[in-house]
Amino acid sequence: MNQTEMDQKQDKLDDDHKNTPNGGGDGGVNETAVSDNHDGGEEFSDSTPNSPEVSKNHDSNAKDDQANPQTNGFSHNQYIAAIKAQAQYLPKPEPPPQAKVDRSQSLSMAETMPSITKYIRERSSSLSSAIINRLSSLKEDNKGDYIVKNDSLNIAVTEFKIPGVKVIVKLKSEDEMKDLKGRITFFSRSNCRDCTAVRKFFREKGLRYVEINIDVFPKRAKELVERTGTSEVPKIFFNEKLLGGLVTLNSLRNSGEFDKRMKELLSQKCPEEAPEVPVYGFDDEGIEEDDELVGIVKVLRQCLPIQDRLIKMKIVKNCFAGEDMVEAIIHHLDCGRRKAIETAKRLVQKHFIHHVFGENDFEGGKHFYRFLEHEPFIMGCFNFRISTNDSEPKSASFLADRLTKLMSAILEAYASDDRRHLDYCAISRSEEFRRYLNLARDLQRINLQTLTPDERLAFFLNIYNAMVIHAVISIGHPEGILDKRAFFSDFQYVIGGYNYSLNIIENGILRNNRKSPYSLTRPFSNADRRLSVAPTEVNPLIHFGLCNGTRSSPTVRFFTPAGVEGELRCAAREYLQRGGIEINLDKRTVYLTRIIKWFSVDFGQEKDILKWIMGYLDSARSGLMTHLLADGGPINIVYQNYDWSGNI
Repeated sequence: MNQTEMDQKQDKLDDDHKNTPNGGGDGGVNETAVSDNHDGGEEFSDSTPNSPEVSKNHDSNAKDDQANPQTNGFSHNQYIAAIKAQAQYLPKPEPPPQAKVDRSQSLSMAETMPSITKYIRERSSSLSSAIINRLSSLKEDNKGDYIVKNDSLNIAVTEFKIPGVKVIVKLKSEDEMKDLKGRITFFSRSNCRDCTAVRKFFREKGLRYVEINIDVFPKRAKELVERTGTSEVPKIFFNEKLLGGLVTLNSLRNSGEFDKRMKELLSQKCPEEAPEVPVYGFDDEGIEEDDELVGIVKVLRQCLPIQDRLIKMKIVKNCFAGEDMVEAIIHHLDCGRRKAIETAKRLVQKHFIHHVFGENDFEGGKHFYRFLEHEPFIMGCFNFRISTNDSEPKSASFLADRLTKLMSAILEAYASDDRRHLDYCAISRSEEFRRYLNLARDLQRINLQTLTPDERLAFFLNIYNAMVIHAVISIGHPEGILDKRAFFSDFQYVIGGYNYSLNIIENGILRNNRKSPYSLTRPFSNADRRLSVAPTEVNPLIHFGLCNGTRSSPTVRFFTPAGVEGELRCAAREYLQRGGIEINLDKRTVYLTRIIKWFSVDFGQEKDILKWIMGYLDSARSGLMTHLLADGGPINIVYQNYDWSGNI
């Protein structure tokens, strides 16, 4: 048989198979069905070879083979088509059984990704098809479905209304399609209302800008004067060109010329003559000078016999005798005993050394002392880096003012407008926070006694709020009882030679050594030297100035010494009117913040508390409270639940 005859017979076999009822895709044999199961895997259901349709076809094919013995005499190649035709009726391999995953157990990414991806792909495809079909049928004048609006930014916005779907497409003009090549820069200060207005305007416009806060970068103040002829802020630059201040910005915005002016001045790449972008880690305040006594301290660290000793039935580590230090100073300075003792007292005043039990400043004889870096608490202080700061301590007033400006700049840049939410991740990477950490190290040996009462109050309020931000970045928000202890008691700074935690600052200093809620002991003993910087009277308003990083706490803010009392009253008024108190006249019930319950000893009796609160309420709540107090009836006080989740 030649090749032509074989091809003809092969074609005949193919035609016979096509005419078979169950041979095509429309026959009775089911294709493999794949469907998603509830666990994210795939479910396979194959037709079995025992189905009636498959058995019938097998039998008919066997009879055909017996009726045509000549066909079985052909070469092996002639059976290829017949084998292919029957292959679909063979049983298909089944996948290995998958373990059933309980819904309460979390699936791995590899297990959930196929079904998730398939679901998203199907949903997006159907949504895209619906949008395309709908948009293709839209006309500009048909029932208002096609609307063109011009918003306040003069950007054409096309809004398509589709049942169940709202699609907004912003159409950019040819000029807007080109990215602005220049740079917007403006000089600012902390706590400046005009600077806040400029910053808000740029954010609303979605414009990128570089802010040079001269309170953060004090060396740039000279550049501001050289470029503008004045030290007033804000001052806005488009590339190297001075645009002006807030008045100029408002004028351009009201006249509609701002966008035009911006495109004209920022169409070119920013030249070198423009104000430089502040660089992380550079442009610091200057080189610090070593303390005048640091030479003596270095000698004493090398020559004194520092060791553990048994003193008053206690093991005191890393201490030395006062008499040994006096002899070492006499030998080093070649002076008399009187001058040596005076020098030792100066070392104590500058917090290079302390008495092991804090009993005295310095006395010779059988008294023992140790260096600040050997204090038991020092390694747990987060403003301590390997060694203590031996530089000449800066003025406490200067550091307090610098602290306020730095942290205010952080809030202006990385907090929401209402100060209720902070971007801790961005703060941790910021130049302002890096400089704050350097400033915190300068607090180790400052003299807090030089501060006035108002300066001291503002300083401890501010350092508490700053430490909370640092604690959230370093150890995270507290989630349980143990976390709260670590957050409020174990996170510490060394300030003025002594350790301060959040608990010590709030209850030991600001509350004048009162017990914290649910505590049986006071933070300080009666002989603790830190009591000397505590206020003589407790001001209950402090509780509205402390932000512990939770959503139910007052908003974070930083205070100035000159206006700390007024700022605290403003903070109390804002907190109470924001939800710190609710009044139900029908039930004669007042719902108060739980802060007042925790620190009730600072506010007085419940009726006194309600009278005190009236001075910080709006007219509506104040009227309701007056009505409740005037009729002499009973008043129920219920304390609100406290939300410990973070203010992120």
